[in-house]
Amino acid sequence: MTISGKQLIGGEWTLGEAGTFLGVNPKSGHQLNPPISIASSRQVDAAVRMAEAASKKFRHSPISVRAALLRHCAEQIMALGDELLDRLSAETGYPKGRAEMERGRTCNQLRMFADYIETGAYLDARIDTALPERQPVPRPDLRHVNQPLGPVVVFGASNFPLAFSVAGGDTASALAAGCPVIVKGHPSHPGTGELVAQAIAKAVSQADLPRGVFSFLMDEGYAVGAQLVQAPAVKAVGFTGSFAGGTALMALANKRPDPIPVFAEMGSSNPVFLLPKALSENAPGIAQGFVGSFTLGSGQFCVKPGLVIAVDGQPLQAFLDAAKKLVEETPAAVMLNERICHSFQQSMTDRARGKGLDIIARGKASSDEEGFHSQVTLFTTSAAHLLENPHLIEETFGPASIIIKCRDREEMMRVARRLPGQLTTTVQGTSDEFGEYAELMDQLTETSGRVVVNGFPTGVEVCHSMVHGGPFPATSDRRFTSVGTNAILRFVRPVCYQNYPAALLPPALRDDNPLGIPRLINGERTAEPLR
Repeated sequence: MTISGKQLIGGEWTLGEAGTFLGVNPKSGHQLNPPISIASSRQVDAAVRMAEAASKKFRHSPISVRAALLRHCAEQIMALGDELLDRLSAETGYPKGRAEMERGRTCNQLRMFADYIETGAYLDARIDTALPERQPVPRPDLRHVNQPLGPVVVFGASNFPLAFSVAGGDTASALAAGCPVIVKGHPSHPGTGELVAQAIAKAVSQADLPRGVFSFLMDEGYAVGAQLVQAPAVKAVGFTGSFAGGTALMALANKRPDPIPVFAEMGSSNPVFLLPKALSENAPGIAQGFVGSFTLGSGQFCVKPGLVIAVDGQPLQAFLDAAKKLVEETPAAVMLNERICHSFQQSMTDRARGKGLDIIARGKASSDEEGFHSQVTLFTTSAAHLLENPHLIEETFGPASIIIKCRDREEMMRVARRLPGQLTTTVQGTSDEFGEYAELMDQLTETSGRVVVNGFPTGVEVCHSMVHGGPFPATSDRRFTSVGTNAILRFVRPVCYQNYPAALLPPALRDDNPLGIPRLINGERTAEPLR
């Protein structure tokens, strides 16, 4: 397929009416062709109107049709071949192997949702049959099922041009639920976004679904996204990105006459707690895993470990010595775009100038005069200083981390209690230490969406059990995840049908159970028809 720089509005590719911009190769800083057009306000309105019209039919589409759509999306993405991988690498600086890995994850995620919705589990179908003879008050016939919210806006993420963007988890779960999707592509990888949008558009066409089921719009700034969030027909938003971006969208959504949910994943510092015995037994091995984790992808992952908390002493010093050596051997890496690179460099400058925070190691500087490159930086400070300067807990997007030295176990607990919501928290310990630190372990489940034991948080497995979420400010709603099959619950809502005409009931609630799915009938789980 050829990158056109056009917008996809309800199945039709058309040039944007609000100007153009060029993609940039972050490795070289050179601009990429073709020019990418920008959607006008009129075109945004058109995409929303078509999504609203499509929603009327798509919400009633059979599960089998939506499952087939998701599988066809995966097939069409794979069919793009090296053209997709080459453009992704050109727009992100990622090596081809990294691009292949993300493509596989994206397609597997689409197939996973196809398989999952066929089980009917997400519908949570429940039936309480009428009890007309019950005293003192008869019970009506009551039936409960989850149904689609309506059109969903998805914002592409800078650091995952496939897995968290045009065909990522937000899009996959919204389409699986029966919600039309309008993607606002990320300007850091517009060509990659368009190629994937072409694949999805082809799959929608093959499925003979309404054209407004999927649209793809581009903008170099914020106007298109803001208009989409405020459009009355839009019923929910999926976002992965910065805290500033997520909270700005939340503010816009809350100002609407009918506020809508913004499911924003906004990152975290992903602290790692090192327990004393584990450090004594394996400080070099833990250091190797840690440095590999916080420098992976140039530190541009939302689950990068940005804080390490441990009791000061010889075992921690052995860890620091090993980490220092590894960091100093780490080459500079490409960052995703100029803005992210500048922000990271400014953060490093500000931290280096601040009191109470010491640089213990830096990686190799870049020898390239062009492009956007980072230098790995490892800091250390005391727990007392961190507690007095809580801004140090905030995420730094890039390859930097802070080692926090605690005086004793009690000070470590004070740091744990001070932590705001996190996507992940990690604990490195021996088998007998976890019982000794049960209070710490319990505290971490209060503030984290995922607690990792004797591992590292980078690497978010796409499976049914995964939780990629957490209390604010990690996400906008601690009850949900953006990875795993439970992500679909963001885009459905429960509806109860009372004494409803049998012929008009959704298939999941009909007496004969045509879908053959498990249902909760009068408090008992069964797939049997209602007799």
